[in-house]
Amino acid sequence: MATDASIPPYPEMILAAIEALDDKNGSNKSAISQYIEEHQVDLPPAHSSLLTAHLARMKETGELVFSKNNYFRADNPDLPPKRGRGRPPKVRDPNAPAAAAPTRDPANPPRPRGRPPKPKGPAAEAVAKATSDTPRRPGRPPKKAKVTQETPIAAPAAAPTASEATSASVKRGRGRPPK
Repeated sequence: MATDASIPPYPEMILAAIEALDDKNGSNKSAISQYIEEHQVDLPPAHSSLLTAHLARMKETGELVFSKNNYFRADNPDLPPKRGRGRPPKVRDPNAPAAAAPTRDPANPPRPRGRPPKPKGPAAEAVAKATSDTPRRPGRPPKKAKVTQETPIAAPAAAPTASEATSASVKRGRGRPPK
């Protein structure tokens, strides 16, 4: 077996492979590796890991540009433009007539964002005016107490029976009663 001195350095082999393959879309790692294996006889057993490490280092130093899983030389004029994040802007037709920007009427300002408020009646204005001085307490307002009438007004008061007296004095708790 020959020594490592018989093969050129990996960056030279990689650049030679990219130039020889001469693909306008760039050369991927497997194509570069296959080209190097065909043209170099004595490659080390760790060829694939060495190639990966050298490609990564050349990409970081700026000798190569990586785009769409392909490698390009940094000085390549056919290099695709690097696109930023997000949605690309709409392409404007240069032959289309220039659309005039809508002029703003100072007397008629643009509509505000959101849903328009409901129209308020005279009673709502009176209530708002009357309650404007009282500060509101934070949180949810308390429940209003239920007004119950024990005996009807028109019916005469009758003496409650024993069963009614016990049931009226015991309050039921919250929730469903037990079985």
